[in-house]
Amino acid sequence: MNRIEQLEAALTIDAAQADHIHVSPARRLTGPGIIWAHPGAIMDIEAADTEILAGLWGKHARRVLDAVGWHAQHVTHRRFQGGISLALSAPLDQLYSAVYVAQAAWQYCAAELLAAEPLAAEPLAFDMLIGDLQAVMAQEANPALMALMDAAAAQDVDILCDDDAVSIGHGAGSKTWPAGALPGPQDVDWPALHDIPLALITGTNGKTTTTRLCAAIARVAGKTVGLTSTDAVQVADEILERGDFSGPGGARMVLRDPRVEIAVLEVARGGILRRGLATRRARVAVVTNVARDHLGEYGVMTLPELAQAKFAVARALGPGGVLVLNADDPHVVEAAASVDKTICWFSLDRGAPMIRQARALGQPCAFVSQGEMVFLDGSGDGFSIALRDVPITHSGMAEHNTQNALAALCACMALEISHHAIRTGLCGFVSDTKGNPGRLNEFAYNGARVFVDFAHNTHSVAAVCRSLAAIPSKRRFLMLSQPGDHSDEDIGEVTRTAIRFQPDRIVIAEIADYLRGRVLGETPDLLTRSAISAGIRPEHIGQACAPSVGAEHILDQLEPGDLALLLVLSDRENVFALLANP
Repeated sequence: MNRIEQLEAALTIDAAQADHIHVSPARRLTGPGIIWAHPGAIMDIEAADTEILAGLWGKHARRVLDAVGWHAQHVTHRRFQGGISLALSAPLDQLYSAVYVAQAAWQYCAAELLAAEPLAAEPLAFDMLIGDLQAVMAQEANPALMALMDAAAAQDVDILCDDDAVSIGHGAGSKTWPAGALPGPQDVDWPALHDIPLALITGTNGKTTTTRLCAAIARVAGKTVGLTSTDAVQVADEILERGDFSGPGGARMVLRDPRVEIAVLEVARGGILRRGLATRRARVAVVTNVARDHLGEYGVMTLPELAQAKFAVARALGPGGVLVLNADDPHVVEAAASVDKTICWFSLDRGAPMIRQARALGQPCAFVSQGEMVFLDGSGDGFSIALRDVPITHSGMAEHNTQNALAALCACMALEISHHAIRTGLCGFVSDTKGNPGRLNEFAYNGARVFVDFAHNTHSVAAVCRSLAAIPSKRRFLMLSQPGDHSDEDIGEVTRTAIRFQPDRIVIAEIADYLRGRVLGETPDLLTRSAISAGIRPEHIGQACAPSVGAEHILDQLEPGDLALLLVLSDRENVFALLANP
């Protein structure tokens, strides 16, 4: 058993439950997140009376923190619809201990709350539990790490930690050591270490495309770019790992690569809520939009709460950092009202209220005007790019990609990339299987036009359907699939939205690797019923056991003049292979 396994097995502190209370397991927070910027531990409680819980947490968590000697650490909470998140801060070298401290504090909260319950459990003896906690803390404590953290702060350079390694600086200015073999501060070559320009990109939709756009622009500027996304980790043209690396693990992988001169990191909701962000030194953070997706997890039940999660990226901005925001999204605009950061707004409409406000205050912004994307830096200087010259926008018809291009434009200006590189990068970026796989990729097949897109929630499906609405066609084919963790309501709404594509034929595909709690056939049957209730005749709906099988069924029927939209969440490479051999 290694050291981490020993720490995880060191104590057993059961989370007290009751019929009217549901307690999620406590988890470590390693960086800025939805609740604050401190490392520590957090647990989510589903309960009706959150006011009482907040008071109990403040009392008992403070008592436990003081008893173990963490007098300088903090206690907080965040109410959400139907419950409350309870958090405490901790030294970065003792986050496993922080989980135990949180569990212990909850024991005493629950004991007081449930004292009148007939089967209420007795809380653990306080002095004995504190002794056990202090033993675990002593085992986990890492004075060498804390000394390096203090020295890095004094040198004004970032430090990244995980169970296996510690690094100081970013990319080409970084040095990494095994977690068990750290140098003393006096043995570090501090002049060689520095941070690099870094962008964090989040949002419900568009974040992968925006990340890739920024990376393409930075490459034109001559930089070696590190990129993370829900598809891969990449440095320059090399794919380091394939898969979803939109969390802190992928970020550390890029920021520790000594080749990287500039980093563009996609940041997804799950990583923010589970662990927090990997860094506090971003130069720019982008929120593309906030739309209904993955609600009901980690205390995020509503769209405003989801906006709070996305806006955690603002906590990761370094001094002078810029927050790039979508002025067309009401949830983004509302959440921005409580953020004290330099904001650069972007919009499809030069008359949008936040664009007018930015121009009046001399703040940076970008917008569409008379067929051009216009950027103003707030001092009167700016430049423009014709939409017809930016392929991903389809001359402005693909409004969601126009917004992504505006976001990338603003982000790259904040990264101090030249106008020439931005213009060249945007004008040279093609949304094909190489540059932007799975995002409105177009193919010619037997005289028909076929589009493949990753869209899987109502917001993204609506955007894709709007983009294709004006394309003339003889017949229209649609392939639809959904992950099993979407609710019945969400699946029905996605189906109704996709039918705006006005398909003559629909193929519904099972995605066996996205069952997520459902059984085989359950999601396709739900999609089929939703399509029929929306007016599609049953004989015009088919089912397939996989996206590639569904795609093949549609491709076999295509004739010149037809239009097909394949919404492909999984099995994408096999679908691409079919389209490559018409």
